[in-house]
Amino acid sequence: MADVSETAGAPAAPRRRDWRRIALRTLLGIVAAIVLAWAVLFVTKGRFLKGTFERIASSQSGRTVRVAGDFQFYFAPVNLKFLAEGLSVSNPDWAGGGNVFEAKKLDSSVATLTFLFGRRRVNWLELDGARADLHWDPQRKRNTWTFGDPNQPGKKLELPIVRSGMFRDTRIRYRDPQFLLDGTFDLAPATTAGAQFEHAIRATGRGTVRGRPFRLTGELQSPNATIRGGQNRLTARIEVARSVAVLAGTLPGPTELDGSNLAVRLRGRNLAEVFAVLGITTPNTRTYRLTGRMTKDGADWKFTRLRGTFGDSDLAGRLTVTQREPRLLLTADLTSRTLDIVDMSAFVGYDLERVEAQGAAGVIERQGGAPRLLPDAKLNVEALRNFDAQVRYKVGTVRARSLPVSNVDLTLELNDRLLKLSPLTFAMARGNVASDIVIDARRRPAVTDYDIRLSPTPMGQLLAGWGVAEAGTTGTVKGRVKLTGTGDTVHDSLAASNGRIAIILPAGSFWTRNIQLSELDLGTFAQKMFEGKLKEPVRINCGLIGFTVRNGVAAADPILIDTQKNVMIGRGGFSFRNESIDLAVRADSKRFSLFAGQSPVGVGGYFAEPRYSVVSPELLSRAGAGLGLALVATPVAGVLAFVDPGDAKGAACGPILTGATARAQRTKGGEARDDVGRGTTAKAEDGRSNRGERKEQRKKFLGIF
Repeated sequence: MADVSETAGAPAAPRRRDWRRIALRTLLGIVAAIVLAWAVLFVTKGRFLKGTFERIASSQSGRTVRVAGDFQFYFAPVNLKFLAEGLSVSNPDWAGGGNVFEAKKLDSSVATLTFLFGRRRVNWLELDGARADLHWDPQRKRNTWTFGDPNQPGKKLELPIVRSGMFRDTRIRYRDPQFLLDGTFDLAPATTAGAQFEHAIRATGRGTVRGRPFRLTGELQSPNATIRGGQNRLTARIEVARSVAVLAGTLPGPTELDGSNLAVRLRGRNLAEVFAVLGITTPNTRTYRLTGRMTKDGADWKFTRLRGTFGDSDLAGRLTVTQREPRLLLTADLTSRTLDIVDMSAFVGYDLERVEAQGAAGVIERQGGAPRLLPDAKLNVEALRNFDAQVRYKVGTVRARSLPVSNVDLTLELNDRLLKLSPLTFAMARGNVASDIVIDARRRPAVTDYDIRLSPTPMGQLLAGWGVAEAGTTGTVKGRVKLTGTGDTVHDSLAASNGRIAIILPAGSFWTRNIQLSELDLGTFAQKMFEGKLKEPVRINCGLIGFTVRNGVAAADPILIDTQKNVMIGRGGFSFRNESIDLAVRADSKRFSLFAGQSPVGVGGYFAEPRYSVVSPELLSRAGAGLGLALVATPVAGVLAFVDPGDAKGAACGPILTGATARAQRTKGGEARDDVGRGTTAKAEDGRSNRGERKEQRKKFLGIF
């Protein structure tokens, strides 16, 4: 039995040895075939594959690929060697003919593994008489360098990593409808001696971007370090839009911008023109100088450590421009220690050059002989379609002779033509102003919401900020402007606005001198002056300066200020349409007073040129009546025309402190007031006064606001 089992199991080992031999022979055959193929390719240089290459390349790319001269395709020894003379690759049909690439000679050595897997690395590239035509279609959906299906979306241009090379008579044309860019770039001849470049690789460029001509010169200063895998030092100078940019630094590779580390120096006439090249709209600036660092990180162009000046203002911070679809994105965090009032004028829509030349007079224009103060620069809605933005801007101090503004903090957000300045805060004469302004340019014309708030601020501090001594004044003031208007300029939107304006004066005290001057109560003022009590404070119980705005016309609704001694009531209003003013405010005394010269003393004219009429027709008629009495009776009788019996009705402060309209105002006794109007104005739309309304202003009026 043992002999039988040993005999039955004997062939197993030879069979295993046979399979091993077969596998080994197969492997050796494959290796031999590869070596033979390598040897054949190496000996023949793969020239016999020329027709095969043209057919496969044309089929795979969807283009016509031709090699007019010599062709080589082989491994030397492991890197892929490719040479083609008279190489041409046609443009897709939609591009209108021509070639996307052609060259008298292309000689290259490509890392085999990177050619098969991942991004291609070119160890050596020689180009002679090369021409590249790179452009997008008008809709920026397709481009000439994306091969295959001509209807597939265009891919981002990714240049291979080139370690070293030789270039003669090389030119690239690039066109991009998004940036309205059409540029031609030439590489100066560069040769090597062994593994060393004889000089730097230089390039020049010219063309237009958004209709503005540009010129570029640059050079790779360390090509020999490139061969050894070291840093690539680059310098470049770009001239565009009356500006000059100088770049200097290092690149990861000669054709790589991602991960670059470049110092940037910018100077020019107007920084807004540089942003306009990118399709980004910003306020105009005066002559500027900036330094910083620039790098590209994927889709982001990052500018950091920015420092410099524009006009008489300083600027620092960082910003990033992100290339994305469908719009660019601008993000920035900027600061100015000092912002000059002239440089600030462009931020609110004034003509910067005129303001710079004429000073404050430059913000005023005349139309039909009337001055106009509100800015009339149109919102560039088309430009807002090109980009989104998220910007933070802080200003320490606004340098201005008569505008005490500081601590400006602006957050700006733009999302598909919806522009938000929210929040926008600043200190004005030591009062704090917070505002939210939203401009919806998605609607045509644009719709703007204004919400501006003055927080409770000591009146003394507020006045001191405007150059008035604050001693003796303890009252506070707060206010709010809430308007919605339609129009593409500040003037147009306010001229069509609706809403409310309210300034509230809670309880406090004010200088007697200021109160008496506003009353024109000559008798009491003289008495206080001779007694040396000019700075004796007078109690303010409450006050409201309110306007209701309809279709750009603001009507007093109401002007009502209750003090210890009088009640001040106003009527009239102003117009955002033609910027005219027609206000009258009367002061009724609560006490008997001799020599009271109270009467309508108005504020008229325009925002830019207000007029104050202290001596009004009512005052003159009263003086005439007094003179008549003195002539026909006695001199004492003439005084009677200036006697104030002191019958003013005190105001209920509740409705005043809530900013209520005239209809809600009450006397201290709870009766509805019949002397504060009903939120209508005596001003017609053309700015002329309504005589009938003036006739209703009986008794004594004072025209101040």
